[in-house]
Amino acid sequence: MPKMKTKSSAKKRFKVTASGKIKAGAAGKRHGMIKRTNKQIRNQRGTMVLAAGDERLVKIHMPYIAK
Repeated sequence: MPKMKTKSSAKKRFKVTASGKIKAGAAGKRHGMIKRTNKQIRNQRGTMVLAAGDERLVKIHMPYIAK
């Protein structure tokens, strides 16, 4: 059986924690910061752990990395 391919876009955007959860950067921080509140900008700093449903979708695209 041939190896499954990992989606390059998923590989670049997501990291896996030691416990197997998926980390991702915050959405909505590319442009238009003047419209956002300071609290929102502050809370979107760094990375976040994805919800279980989103995590399942990402793991489909990363068959070997996310075990």
